[in-house]
Amino acid sequence: MNSSQILAEIREANMSYLMLAQALLRTDRAAALERLGIAEEAAYLIEHMSPPQLVKVASGNTLLCRIRLSDDLVWELITHHGSARDALAAGSAGDRRAA
Repeated sequence: MNSSQILAEIREANMSYLMLAQALLRTDRAAALERLGIAEEAAYLIEHMSPPQLVKVASGNTLLCRIRLSDDLVWELITHHGSARDALAAGSAGDRRAA
């Protein structure tokens, strides 16, 4: 994969993330803040972006979202071979305890 392909993938991921974030924020703000892991200020900015602003922000070379798997979740999946649902529940509880 060359650099222009990588940038196109980043742009696509960013655009999808921003559109999902807007939809979540407009549907259930409190749940969206928790699911997205963003501050109120960032939520306000994302929620009020126009389509051209979304495109401009999404077009940067930095991925706007990140995977938030805790180390506890990864170790649970590796060592106990439990169901992914059980491990995800344990990881979510650990994330809340750490907050």
